[in-house]
Order: sequence, then structure tokens, then C-alpha cells
Amino acid sequence: MILIQLVITEKPSVARAIAQVLGASDKRDGYFEGNGWLVGWCVGHLVELAPADAYDPRYSKWTYADLPIVPGEWQYRVLPDTRKQFDLLRQLMGRITQAGRGMGRHLLSARTAAAG
Repeated sequence: MILIQLVITEKPSVARAIAQVLGASDKRDGYFEGNGWLVGWCVGHLVELAPADAYDPRYSKWTYADLPIVPGEWQYRVLPDTRKQFDLLRQLMGRITQAGRGMGRHLLSARTAAAG
């Protein structure tokens, strides 16, 4: 099995810098790929919290008496302008064979140390 890891960054410029260090030199539409790495990025806010009326129609015009509105389970929605990148990142997540957390800074320092 080929090891494929994914890094998701805040914006394209950060993805470009990380991809360069990781050797992911093939630029694709919305991400970089290579050397066992996929490096994608967000574009603004990919998702947002659902509006209050998504939880209960009466909150479409809420009053101070309704506050605080604290749902039992938070709902999110993908923004129309970022749908393409959101779907791409979801697709890339389906390709990974190893997952990690908080990789950004730690990957750069680990790869730099290994190279030097």
C-alpha cells in the first residue's frame, strides 16, 4: 500500500510553501500532489454555522426572550462560493492512508531536520 498523507492549510500560499518542502511538486486544481503527499487549502471560510432558524423556524425573528439560543447539536452549512474547494478536500480525505493532527509547523521542522 502506498502511503498518502494530507495537509490542509489556511490558504494557497501556505500550501505552496509546505508542498515545496514536502516535495509535492505537481500542481493540481485546488491542491499539490507528490512524494506521498496531498497539500490542499481552504479559501476563506469553507463552512459556517447554520442560522438560528435552521434549528427552529420561530428563530427566523427571535426576541431577547429567546436568548441564549444554544442548540443541542450544532449544524453547519457549506457556503456556495466555497463548495468546489470543500468537495475537493473531502475527496482528498478519501485518498489518505495515514492521518495526523496539527501537522503544519511540525512537518516543516521535521522535514527540514531530516534534510539537514
